Amino acid sequence: MKSKFTCLIICILLFACNNKNTLSFEPLTIATDSCENCTTVTIEIPNAKGNTKLSETINSALEGEIIALLNFDEESNAQNLEDAKKAFVFDYEELNGKFPEESMPWEANIEGTITHENEEIITIEIQSYIYTGGAHGYGTNRYLNFDKVKGSELYQENLFKDIDGFKSFAETLFRKQENIPATGSINDTGFMFETESFYLPDNIGYTENGLILFYEPYEIASFADGPIILTIPYTDANPFLNFPQKP
Repeated sequence: MKSKFTCLIICILLFACNNKNTLSFEPLTIATDSCENCTTVTIEIPNAKGNTKLSETINSALEGEIIALLNFDEESNAQNLEDAKKAFVFDYEELNGKFPEESMPWEANIEGTITHENEEIITIEIQSYIYTGGAHGYGTNRYLNFDKVKGSELYQENLFKDIDGFKSFAETLFRKQENIPATGSINDTGFMFETESFYLPDNIGYTENGLILFYEPYEIASFADGPIILTIPYTDANPFLNFPQKP
């Protein structure tokens, strides 16, 4: 009997170890009430379930990123998504009170989707469109990468075992994709890299098609050019990655 009980405990422990990096999500929607000619906020993101370190890390990172996107007033002290939604509406109402004839209703649409997941990592993309007046709104994508085993967020320096080598390799691919001569300034065809030198974007994420380098509008080109995207197949990117992926 004791032997059977010991085997049972071992099986339970092995199962727990093998599943410590499993994840499940439920949809989370936060939105303002529907009304005509008023500021609207719609947030639809995956919410990691459970009380694990990984779930808490993912949910906290998503929340922080979205709060920053909605933060029109630098003095805002929003602590959660509901606060951020209310602060966004309040900032518009305050501006509208000062300039009622000039301010159009604001709009914020934010959607999160999982772009890649395996036993080691998970990447969540945040697509957003924010309008706070002017001729046009601003849309962008953010990529958040997470180490499922350690339960931590992965920053750019964590993704690469040879970031300088990867940057040189990515520049070669970028020049080829954008028809930029192999020699000479990276800005020869009209890009706006600072210091005339190629650099990686702030946004790098794992997708099913490869590692994506996402330059936001204004980051290296004009707003009219939109985002500049370079997707590198894993067969090419893997030698530089701390988390190589199956092609």
